[in-house]
Amino acid sequence: MILLNPTYEYLRPVIESIPSRFETEGTTIYHLRNEIKVMETPDGKKLNVKRYHVPKGLNLLIYSWGLRKPKGLRAFEYPAILLQNGINTPTPIAYIEERSARFIRYTYFISEQCDYPYTLYDMGNASPEQYKPMAKALAHLAATMHSKNILHLDFTPGNILWKRDADGYKFSLVDTNRMYFGPVSIDKGINNLKRMWGPKEFFILLMQHYAEERGANPQQVIAKALELRHKFWTHYQRKHDIPFKLEL
Repeated sequence: MILLNPTYEYLRPVIESIPSRFETEGTTIYHLRNEIKVMETPDGKKLNVKRYHVPKGLNLLIYSWGLRKPKGLRAFEYPAILLQNGINTPTPIAYIEERSARFIRYTYFISEQCDYPYTLYDMGNASPEQYKPMAKALAHLAATMHSKNILHLDFTPGNILWKRDADGYKFSLVDTNRMYFGPVSIDKGINNLKRMWGPKEFFILLMQHYAEERGANPQQVIAKALELRHKFWTHYQRKHDIPFKLEL
């Protein structure tokens, strides 16, 4: 099965050939359970192709029987909601679903390749000159999304691409297959931001601006956010190395 954004109907032959070419063509930019490659069309257009691993056990039945939408399908459908609300994300191009004996196998999500060169991982050991304007811009993005009833459930540094030009910071959200659409309370919004990398002062500024954007009490928001941040990173560092100076 192939779902294709009508704007890209001219790419149908290229899209249809992706499963057969995926193993041998393209440049891998991520590979753990899932694999992401950048592939080019004959006219030089860069595509971001994410192949999702074959689900196992109970998940295989859940996805095969349509009890839950496959991740690739959600990744194809959700960007339209973001874009309609003025939230930037790579334009979705296609969704491919492979099946064998009615059971779902590999699924693929194809989008335009975003050319933003940075992620929020770059804020890990940022200087005040770097993180002060970023905190304000990122808080505006988060508050705008939450006020529009949009919550990115994987709102983590690697999924927030950015660049800076004469007009300021520009963001693009990726890995959008896990989203919540509905009222986002202040507490739910705070919890969504607790995993941000960077200096403690960056996080404090982020939460201050976020509170101001949403009309909440900055002192209360900061206190709650620091508590959640402390719990998250205390637990996280027990199992993972942290490649930036962590201030708790």
